[in-house]
Amino acid sequence: MSLYFIKTPTIIQKIFKNLVWSFSSSISNQKVIYLSFDDGPTHEITEWTLKTLKEFNAKATFFCIGKNMKNHPKIVQQIIDHGHTIGNHTYNHLNGWKSGNATYFKDIDETEKTFQRFNFPTFQQKLFRPPYGKIKNKQAKLLIKKGYKIIMWDVLSADFDQSISVEKCFKNVIRNVKNGSIVIFHDSKKAEKNMKYTLPKVLDYFTQKGYVFKAIK
Repeated sequence: MSLYFIKTPTIIQKIFKNLVWSFSSSISNQKVIYLSFDDGPTHEITEWTLKTLKEFNAKATFFCIGKNMKNHPKIVQQIIDHGHTIGNHTYNHLNGWKSGNATYFKDIDETEKTFQRFNFPTFQQKLFRPPYGKIKNKQAKLLIKKGYKIIMWDVLSADFDQSISVEKCFKNVIRNVKNGSIVIFHDSKKAEKNMKYTLPKVLDYFTQKGYVFKAIK
């Protein structure tokens, strides 16, 4: 497993300040956490995630892979109907560092075409998250120019890492979240075990501490 940061270092957030890493805690009087889910929709796993979020009246943002949206349109519609927001995660889960710009933007545009099959709320902005968190500076600048808001994260659950325990995954979140944090999970087969253990506990833990869970808009 390659190295990764659980808590995104402040220096990285400052260097790439044109990307969204978290939200200011002064936006409202509420204590807010922004949960996000990458790589879906995935049959059964995404549906379980939606059910779990509903139990806590929590909203979230799903960064969907275009080909998965095409294969599971009913689940996409469920995400929308439940009041969550959806972001573009490329069509084929491309690594921006390893992709030429033309190929990368074609993949993003293909997902955008898939989005057009659904009736998104008028407040839904064009949200994008680069797979693996890897995107070239030029790619980011062009996407922002096209009207996208590039959403990163400041807390990584590492649910995708099958070498860690479910308890470690849970601790990754509760030890690093602060008011305004963007937390990343994955509604994928690879992350299923860790995510299914951690998500309900995170929702319960922070609900008891007076936090609310909102979607990124």
